[in-house]
Amino acid sequence: MFKLKRFLKNYKLQLILGPICKLIEAIFELLIPIITADIIDNGVRNNDIMYVLEKGALMIILGALGLGFALVCQKSASIASQGFGTELRSAMFRHINSLSHNELDKIGTPSLITRMTNDINQLQLAVAMLIRLVIRAPFLVIGAMVMAVMIDVRMSVIFFAASPIIAGVLYIIMNRSVPFFKAMQGKLDRVSLITRENLSGNRVIRAFDKQESEQQRFDESNRELAKTAMTVGRISALLNPLTYIIAQGAIIAIVWFGAIFVDSGTLKTGEIIALVNYMTQILLTMIVVSNLVVIFTKAAASAARVNEVFDTKSSVTENKELTAAPDKNAPEIEFRNVSFGYQDNGYSLKNISFTIERGMTVGIIGGTGSGKSTLVNLIPRFYDASEGEILIEGCPVKDYKFSELRGKMGIVPQKAELFSGTIKKNMLWAKSDATDAEIKKALKISQAYEFVRKMPEGLDREITAGGKNLSGGQRQRLTIARALVSEPEILILDDSASALDFATDAALRKALREETKNMTVIMVSQRVGTIRYADKILVLDGGELVGSGTHNELLKDCAVYKEICLSQLSAEEVEN
Repeated sequence: MFKLKRFLKNYKLQLILGPICKLIEAIFELLIPIITADIIDNGVRNNDIMYVLEKGALMIILGALGLGFALVCQKSASIASQGFGTELRSAMFRHINSLSHNELDKIGTPSLITRMTNDINQLQLAVAMLIRLVIRAPFLVIGAMVMAVMIDVRMSVIFFAASPIIAGVLYIIMNRSVPFFKAMQGKLDRVSLITRENLSGNRVIRAFDKQESEQQRFDESNRELAKTAMTVGRISALLNPLTYIIAQGAIIAIVWFGAIFVDSGTLKTGEIIALVNYMTQILLTMIVVSNLVVIFTKAAASAARVNEVFDTKSSVTENKELTAAPDKNAPEIEFRNVSFGYQDNGYSLKNISFTIERGMTVGIIGGTGSGKSTLVNLIPRFYDASEGEILIEGCPVKDYKFSELRGKMGIVPQKAELFSGTIKKNMLWAKSDATDAEIKKALKISQAYEFVRKMPEGLDREITAGGKNLSGGQRQRLTIARALVSEPEILILDDSASALDFATDAALRKALREETKNMTVIMVSQRVGTIRYADKILVLDGGELVGSGTHNELLKDCAVYKEICLSQLSAEEVEN
């Protein structure tokens, strides 16, 4: 948790003021039993109403002042904890966005969401409790014991005997509980994962009539979480009975021996009541301490998970000191003996070499899992090559700043992702100052203009998260338009026309040829018809480049390409 203290640097005033106010409130609280004893021994005993009223008024003043200081502390704790959480969440979000796809795949989206919500909420609570109770609780215990000694040294022995026993019970129960609290966070991740999968894949689940099996999977995970929570709950349930038994035993001892000392005249009745009050304060404070242990245990587990994210460094780093020196006479894109593997799963791409000249249209085709998407993801440095080198205009991609490198490109991923807001807001992602004319041109090229024009709201049509209120083909065409708005030097279409019918696909390819003559276009597709007229076709098989050339050249020289063609087209269509 100490690693995260940097997020509290702007709240030093609250960190100092809050505990001081709580300490003053605790002092007032320790004075109340003494005043109560004084009222009983000097006011009630002597039937002095004015004395009782004066001391009663003093208690009311102390209570009001204590409330005031408590409110100041509460306000300080709220400001510091909420500010801490806000800054931590922003920093974590910023750090997550700096990670490469490799690290995001490793940690997992559900786990990251849980860490940004549940774990940071636990840390916020810990900060609030740190300010409100960490100083107050031990001060009250120690203060109550000191006041007991001041009242009567003999009776204070009961306090010194009972307090360690209560502390020992707290330690044993908390020691048994801590591992379960840590386990609960991992099981909560699992519940979040299943929930996210079911919400995002709801249509698929219904299509395969898997509601019952998914419900069962969720119930099993949920039961595991509940089982752990109930186990720790049963252990924690022993806390109150055991501590109350010890404390009540101590109170009985105080009353028993106190009665003897009162009878002998060495102790007053009011002092017995004060001692009982101090023992009650110790008991209640010890229970607060136990709750603090639970809170800080959860916070420690959460802090470890949050720090794990911060300690994860991106495998794709930006060297801001280098300045790329592009050579306009060099090939637009060049791969030199490039190999790549996901984490420890072996190579997905092996020794890939090719060049793409400026203005070329290049098709990439291959079987499922052949490495097509992996290859194009290396160009904008979503991942870094394990071996070899990738160059853009003769300059290694690692020499480019991210904004400079990706600013050259328009990227349309396999999954058509749109964001909540209007169509126009989505179109402005690549170029924030794009005019309606530029957006209209991009929509026409992507074959999206007609259906957008027919919408009553036009560009102001609201899109729900993920574009769920649009068809798959509409989403794909809008994502292509979004990439085209900025007129990038390189357009990467990663199987982004798979939901389009053949006529729309053909119209899209025709528009790209006619309207993007100076643009380098890379089209990843499973369809031969989509890439057959490309200037160059790259054929991948098992992560290796097994063919490179035009459609006719590959039919003669590449058996894999010919096999793919014949699986989709007749022999006559392949040759024509």
